[in-house]
Amino acid sequence: MATQTPLIDQQELLDAAEATMFGMDNLGFCIACGGEHFGCEPDARNYECEECGEHQVYGAPELVLMGYAG
Repeated sequence: MATQTPLIDQQELLDAAEATMFGMDNLGFCIACGGEHFGCEPDARNYECEECGEHQVYGAPELVLMGYAG
């Protein structure tokens, strides 16, 4: 049985969450397609993805709280 590669790299997510919390970056990710979204609020949930159209964009810190960083 093959393991599926995560769409969002865990280290990239942690780096984005840190940059959001301690810097000026506001990065979010779509959990449906893995797309990055700049200007995303840290607590964003279910925003529409500009790439795939799904409502699965979350702010980086929110994804860390949801367990996506491992």
